[in-house]
Amino acid sequence: METHPSFAGPFAVGTFSTGNGPAFPGLVTDDRVLDLRTIPELRAPGGGEPTTRTLLERWDAVLPLLHDAAASARGEWLPLADLRVHAPLEPRQILQSGANYRTHVIDLAVAHEPAGGRPAEQVRAEVAAMMDRRAAEDEPYVFIGLPSSITGPYDDVVIPAWCAKPDWELELAAVIGRPAFRVPVEQAPEHVAAYTIANDLTARELVFRRDMPEIGTDWLRAKNAPTFTPLGPYLVPSAFVTDPGGLQVTLKLNGEVMQDESTKDMIFGVARLVSYISQTVELLPGDLVLTGSPAGNGMHRGRLLRPDDVMEGTITGLGVQRNRCVADPRGQES
Repeated sequence: METHPSFAGPFAVGTFSTGNGPAFPGLVTDDRVLDLRTIPELRAPGGGEPTTRTLLERWDAVLPLLHDAAASARGEWLPLADLRVHAPLEPRQILQSGANYRTHVIDLAVAHEPAGGRPAEQVRAEVAAMMDRRAAEDEPYVFIGLPSSITGPYDDVVIPAWCAKPDWELELAAVIGRPAFRVPVEQAPEHVAAYTIANDLTARELVFRRDMPEIGTDWLRAKNAPTFTPLGPYLVPSAFVTDPGGLQVTLKLNGEVMQDESTKDMIFGVARLVSYISQTVELLPGDLVLTGSPAGNGMHRGRLLRPDDVMEGTITGLGVQRNRCVADPRGQES
């Protein structure tokens, strides 16, 4: 079991298992976990065993019960050190915000400029002006991710043999509780049940379609390989995260700080993103809204991921995830 900084609030919720046993939802406080299957009031409708998603589907009723459970001796408590920590939930949908941190977008534009292209200062000025226009026009950029890319917060990340430029992108993820469809910005926070950490890995060489540049980006292949979205460790209730616009996002690679930026650098905050997405998509309990990644990615650093690298990601009050990179044992794709 990995060590981790404390999370905000008296408890968080995650998904755990003992040995080869089935995964179960648990309430974690410091160094122990309450098996939420042992709390009768939390059983899923129809009497089935709860999952983190079924808890989120009844979040308004469940949260007070979790407060009571954390303060009582009821149920079966287990040492956290004896448990495997899985990704905290299996979302139905993942909505990802791109180009949402001002400095990050400017740095990426400079890194992607071809040799002999525009001078770096010209690129920075032009992209900064574009960021200003986007903020003024109030138009976030959002694309769709696949749940099959999710892996646990301490699991290995497999670098496919075809991936030449694997990169990290640590992000704040908002977890939907109440369904959200066409909600105004002012009401959007009421639909966020919790926050967690996501690392949105990217195959940089595949982001732009060089065979058909008119089409633009290819997010399917660039971001959705298995294990490319480490998630967790826990769901920290939004009630414990007083200001999602004031959290520090920090990623270390082999102990060296690569990303270290406040969510204040976001162009569009959580409420704006949730509201914007909900105008088109009905957000459902357990869905993830990834809010974009700050500056300090590998393309900017000139140092991309390699087998045996260890990424450690933290966001204020949300704990830590730690993932080792490994080569794909299956070798080159056919």
